[in-house]
Amino acid sequence: MAVEIESSWLKILYNEFEKPYMLQLKQFLKQEKEAGHKVYPKGSDIFNAFNHTPFTHLKAVILGQDPYHGANQAMGLSFAVHKGIPVPRSLANIYKELKTDIRGFETPNHGDLTKWADQGVLLLNATLTVQAGLAGSHQKKGWETFTDTVIRKISEEKEGIVFLLWGRFAQAKAELIDQTRHHILKAAHPSPFSAESGFFGCHHFSKTNEILKKEGKEEIDWQIV
Repeated sequence: MAVEIESSWLKILYNEFEKPYMLQLKQFLKQEKEAGHKVYPKGSDIFNAFNHTPFTHLKAVILGQDPYHGANQAMGLSFAVHKGIPVPRSLANIYKELKTDIRGFETPNHGDLTKWADQGVLLLNATLTVQAGLAGSHQKKGWETFTDTVIRKISEEKEGIVFLLWGRFAQAKAELIDQTRHHILKAAHPSPFSAESGFFGCHHFSKTNEILKKEGKEEIDWQIV
């Protein structure tokens, strides 16, 4: 299965792309296309999180669940949307928390989080594709097996990574992480339905930088321009 993915990730994940579940997933995506269903994000963006955040430069992981299913929203980075697309409510709440957590943070007028990814923040969705207009439509098709493997590989082969786990779905992934080697920050999901229940005031962004500083790593510049 030919995949365009950054070389340090390909070295780590090479065997996954020939496993039966991944070949079945490829066939499923082909059938979606043949049936005339639009799939997001576009093919060249599916592995954006990996291509912008090499395994060798990884510092933190922000785990999402599903790509956005609206037109031109999904860009292969969890919680992010292309410039020119209205900022989704969960991301707007992330910006609200940043405003109170990071001194001098100015709320951007777009939702492109590529700057974070380029600094070593893996913006990973558990499911990497979705059918247009149908939230969760590509869940349990194989992507979760792949992304669980990604989390395990990070846990096994890296040290001192900060995992930001927001909401029950993300927090369930903690069992894949060796907590003696890595740092886990948990909070409510930034969704409008739960942000008031523990996301606001979590200070995960400043806490991440405190941890990175202690680890001797360069801190994340969270400001989006």
